[in-house]
Amino acid sequence: MERLRSGVFITFSGDCRKALTFYQSCFGGSLDFDRLDKKINGYSELPIVSASLISPSVVIYGSDLVHDDGRKIGNYLSVFLPCTNVADRGRLVAKLAAGAGQPVLGNNETDQLVEVTDIFDVKWILGILG
Repeated sequence: MERLRSGVFITFSGDCRKALTFYQSCFGGSLDFDRLDKKINGYSELPIVSASLISPSVVIYGSDLVHDDGRKIGNYLSVFLPCTNVADRGRLVAKLAAGAGQPVLGNNETDQLVEVTDIFDVKWILGILG
């Protein structure tokens, strides 16, 4: 039996496949998608009920299906990702920030924590621990 892994769960409201494929290009790993078998109003394709990206550094679960209240972007939640060194963090910052058009908060060379908001409005905190 495969060991269950904890991770972050993010609702993408129609962009789940695109988002997790983007994160795979950042972190590597393997993707798995489970689609609904019928069309739903408001979705141009069959929505993804659940998906997972399992990589050596992070596990991300996601879905296209949103709560009845809708998806709300908040400033209270960020995904923390520990990095092994400044070069590793710089590589991830560049990938996560690509196309987002938002400033990276923190100096990638000297600050212990750097904040990046990606093109899906997910906030990432990348830290050097030690």
